[in-house]
Amino acid sequence: MSKTEETPQVVTEKNIDFAKASKFVGENQKSLLFIGGAIVAMIFVYFAYQKFYIGPREEAAANQIYFAQDLWDKKQWDKAINGDAGYPGFQKIINDYSNTKAANLAYFYLGTAYLNKGDYKKAIENLTNYRGDDNIVAAEALGGTADAYVELKDFDEAQTYYEKAIEKSNNKFVTPIYLKKLGLLFEAKNDFKSASEQYNKIKKDYPEAQQAQNIDEYIARAEAKL
Repeated sequence: MSKTEETPQVVTEKNIDFAKASKFVGENQKSLLFIGGAIVAMIFVYFAYQKFYIGPREEAAANQIYFAQDLWDKKQWDKAINGDAGYPGFQKIINDYSNTKAANLAYFYLGTAYLNKGDYKKAIENLTNYRGDDNIVAAEALGGTADAYVELKDFDEAQTYYEKAIEKSNNKFVTPIYLKKLGLLFEAKNDFKSASEQYNKIKKDYPEAQQAQNIDEYIARAEAKL
């Protein structure tokens, strides 16, 4: 082969794919630049939204919720719900600061306040709106929902939420509380075998828990009815 002759180009699948990609980019350059610019703009808007809108609202909501929490701790349920002396209650925090962490936490407090007031439907409505990352608070929200369903005599829903609370908590302090409540619920449903199983879980897995202190009496009562 003479030096003036060109070496034949080897055509491969990779060459073809690259050629197709180059052609696509060439034909759609304006569209691709527009899409890329739009993505950058969306990212900028998102971070601006977080910094200049959500951030200040988070801070304001966090500052507002402390007074309602103090009333809640004092079991002043009505004031905790509706506010007092110019300070907002949990309901106003939810209304005014939606999509903030404080408003999300307010759902838990508000639902628990309604549970203690005996307004079980509102308790369920608010407790099931809680979407927090804290497993203990989440378990208590589920357990409180179950308590409300028990009061409404909806034992099937109560069982579902007690089981969710047990699964969510996985904690030596909280789990035995809901195991015992679930056992009592099974007794109310005349399912004494399942009741005994919950009580025995407490005895076996949580022997140091307060609920384990007299658990043998509960086991004996359930097993006597099998």
